[in-house]
Amino acid sequence: MNISIRSEEEKDFKYVENMTREAFWDLYKPGCDEHLVVHKIRKVPAFVKELDFIACDKDTIVGNIIYSRAKVVNEESKESEVLCMGPVTVLPSYQKQGIGSLLMNHSIKKAKQLGYKGIIIFGNPDYYQRFGFVNAKEYNIQTSWGENMDAFMALELYEGSLKDVSGKFYEDEVFKIENKELGDFEKQFPHKEKHVTDTQLK
Repeated sequence: MNISIRSEEEKDFKYVENMTREAFWDLYKPGCDEHLVVHKIRKVPAFVKELDFIACDKDTIVGNIIYSRAKVVNEESKESEVLCMGPVTVLPSYQKQGIGSLLMNHSIKKAKQLGYKGIIIFGNPDYYQRFGFVNAKEYNIQTSWGENMDAFMALELYEGSLKDVSGKFYEDEVFKIENKELGDFEKQFPHKEKHVTDTQLK
């Protein structure tokens, strides 16, 4: 398998949204909204076009990673710009073959070249620690509601880049999805049954 990575183009958008829907369906909750998040991110000022990549197996798109600008605000209301990664998607039939890692490593390298300070994510520590992510509390960064948890992680993009960044993390409003908005968007896709599973977030 020879996987190549290139920038996402407008002609890829619908396919990538459907792939994202297939990958996340019933994963964290019955159905999913990640495909709508991807659709919306591309339209907001926070979208980082230079960090929107797809992975291809020959002519078939098998993965996507997307980033948006976010901020960390300290007690003096000083804002520091950081990156918010996600969603990152791999076509279900191509999962567990290293494609997500290829997209992560490629985009982290590019983010460093672009001069960003750091990346903040909510994700599985067992997976993301391999890329250098650590619990965000090590940088005195909390969630927007003032908490820390194992899944809330940060990555410095160069040595000491998050040294002067502390406070609460705020992602773009684009991640807030309304039920009606999702229902209307879902009409563009083939019908899928939603299921409750034991692996979903409680």
